[in-house]
Amino acid sequence: MCHSLDRPLLLYSALIGRWRYSSQTDKLTAALRLAKRIYALAQQQNEPALMIGACRALAINRYYLGDFEVAARYAKRGVRIWRTGKVEFPVEEVHTPVVLCLCFEALSRWHLGEITTCRAIMAEAISVANELRDSHALAQALYLSLTLGYYERNFSEVERLASDLIELSTRQDFAFYLPVAEILRGWVRSASGNPAEGVAWIEDGIRRIRTTDSTLTLPYWLALKAEALNLANRTSEGLQAISEADALAERSEERVWCAELQRLRGVLLAAMGADEAQIEAAFSGAIATAKRQKSVSLEKRAEATYAEYRRQRPNASGGCGFRLPLW
Repeated sequence: MCHSLDRPLLLYSALIGRWRYSSQTDKLTAALRLAKRIYALAQQQNEPALMIGACRALAINRYYLGDFEVAARYAKRGVRIWRTGKVEFPVEEVHTPVVLCLCFEALSRWHLGEITTCRAIMAEAISVANELRDSHALAQALYLSLTLGYYERNFSEVERLASDLIELSTRQDFAFYLPVAEILRGWVRSASGNPAEGVAWIEDGIRRIRTTDSTLTLPYWLALKAEALNLANRTSEGLQAISEADALAERSEERVWCAELQRLRGVLLAAMGADEAQIEAAFSGAIATAKRQKSVSLEKRAEATYAEYRRQRPNASGGCGFRLPLW
């Protein structure tokens, strides 16, 4: 209908809506095809605002597919267009697209090993969302800043941002952001010596996210659950969470956290005294996946954990004495 009426802006809105739904519920390659259509439309219209939105879509899909270099390139392109001057948005968006471009540039740079730079970019995303008084974009920026804090194992930062996001989500009645903030707060509780409370928070948050029918990022939340379960001496249940995360990632093609899932599998298998070949395969797979994705940060983490496993191995009696770092 948009084509027949020659309404390209309405076509953009229709495609963005389909892309959003597909990203949350379908295979990521299906969402990527829609993102490419949006990008082609933006190029055809030569409209800066549409191009920022298209770059946002491609950056997000590429990021969750584990293609961090390409994700960073599209995110930076969107930010660069925005920095050229005031860009008027002729269509309504759920979030201001440049805020998402900044967030996913930051997350992609973390994977690529640019740790200092990514923090500054994420801080800018929150600042821009506040300046624009865009509560949806602010919630997204806080959520993705929480993700970065978790990546860096910055407990105080995660606790602070979780409180901010819970307050905002409660006030605005955001059905998705409230449970994810509670999951991350539960992770802090677990890591800070209260794993029973932490597991309860995480499980409740995951249950509430499932009611939204969104599958994107569920493997990530299940990885947090596995960490918390291991800290609660429920390692076999943690392995079940990892297996579920792997199955979900296979169906949705979400690859952003696959290397970490493999590393955590190795940690949990070692804690249970599993067959050495299984443990070696998990750590080797984590390192290989991180290298393939050019995730410098996850590669270093997997290599450090594997080195610690090899260091402890000669001293382990009975194969069940390993205390490997979760992070």
